[in-house]
Amino acid sequence: MKDLKEKTIRGGVARLAAQIANFVLRLGSLMILARLLSPKDFGLVGMVTAFTGILNLLRDFGLSTATVQRSDVTEDQLSTLFWINVAVGLVLAIVAVVLAPVIARFYHEPRLIWVTTVLASSFLFNAAGVQHSAVLQRHMRFTALAVINIIALVVSAGLAIGMAKAGYGYWSLVAMTVALPLVTTAGLWSAATWIPGLPRTKVGLRSMMRFGGTITLNGVIMYIAYNLEKVLLGRFWGADAIGLYGRAYQLANIPTDNLNSAVGEVAFSALSRVQDDPLRLKSYFLKGYSLVLALTLPITILCGLFANDAISVLLGVKWQEAAPIFRLLAPTILIFAMINPFSWLLFAIGKVERSLKIALVIAPLVIAGYLIGLPHGPKGVALGYSAAMALWVLPHIAWCVRGTAISFWDVIQILSRPLISGVVAAVLPLLLLLFSSQWLFPLPRLLIGVCAFTAVYLVMLMYVMGQKEFYVGLVRSMRAPPPSLEEKSLAPA
Repeated sequence: MKDLKEKTIRGGVARLAAQIANFVLRLGSLMILARLLSPKDFGLVGMVTAFTGILNLLRDFGLSTATVQRSDVTEDQLSTLFWINVAVGLVLAIVAVVLAPVIARFYHEPRLIWVTTVLASSFLFNAAGVQHSAVLQRHMRFTALAVINIIALVVSAGLAIGMAKAGYGYWSLVAMTVALPLVTTAGLWSAATWIPGLPRTKVGLRSMMRFGGTITLNGVIMYIAYNLEKVLLGRFWGADAIGLYGRAYQLANIPTDNLNSAVGEVAFSALSRVQDDPLRLKSYFLKGYSLVLALTLPITILCGLFANDAISVLLGVKWQEAAPIFRLLAPTILIFAMINPFSWLLFAIGKVERSLKIALVIAPLVIAGYLIGLPHGPKGVALGYSAAMALWVLPHIAWCVRGTAISFWDVIQILSRPLISGVVAAVLPLLLLLFSSQWLFPLPRLLIGVCAFTAVYLVMLMYVMGQKEFYVGLVRSMRAPPPSLEEKSLAPA
């Protein structure tokens, strides 16, 4: 596509702006709900979602990724994929209902039967929107996707806050979890204006199913690796422990989730379109990677430095036990920012088997970290998690880029600029923490520290590291004329 660069940049900026709004909404709703509900309320729902989350991965079966990655997709293929997704979603909802008593017995918590049963409906709601989301991604309709996500989050968070104020406790979190995919899917159908036809046989889905199946297996393995600790904490340390760990984990993952979602969807779509052009592939990937690192690294440092103040301000004093957990999890913010973008690359160029092999190595390493830390409770698990990921990050990068247009040293060079800038910028906030603990309250100390860090970081990154031209070019590209109405057509490519 002749305007792929402009559409990619505009889409990326639109998604990034929307994810900033998403970040504010998620953080704001978490702050409010944390003050209305107890750690045990969050823990009860967290016990179920740690189990059902793995089923949620299967609703897609990797078919949305396959739809976006393919150069050409027919109407019959899209319609058949839609009905496959719906059928899988229905089966998963039934499986979740059947598993409800098993989950309740595992945790010795009978209330989880009805929680699991209600949450099961979300599988069907999610499945019904998978291919509509893929259609929008194929046509670079990222602004529409962003608006839908924000509306869904506002509606679901508003419902949860209203129910929490009315005294519904953990049921407010259940309602939020179900309402989010329901509203999202309704928005996707409205934006895509695509009505699936009847399913067909022999429409050339075998390669797409194989591609999607490999991605799904990869996702299942990674989900187990990154969520088993919540099951273990809930089983051996109780609802309060998983409530504290879960909120610290959520805070640590909000930046990574938002950035990966904002840049990842756009980057994957763009990289898939240029997968046969190594020079453009390398340029697009490294620019997207640079942006993610530049935004994530300062968040990592600030979370590590101001963990106590952040928890006090965001969650309240009753959550102060989550502060050391949050600090220990802070390194994973940067680590995931460093390794997650390589999934865009591997999936876009069709190397899903390599991604699966990498997952089979990560999983036992991370689980070993959990098990070593489990006897020491949530803090021990958080330390084991971060340590395992830190040991793996460089081998992960080297393995991902092997045989591609991108070298290991390309990645290290990109990483060095925000890293050096962040280390220098951390000096002022560190001095602030050392000399203001007795006379400055958490909120003003947090605000002053963030402002001081940001100012020094931007000067270092833009001028000392020479990144000003990159970001000026990004802004200029945003001013390029929008695509024509014909290019915005939603007809499947």
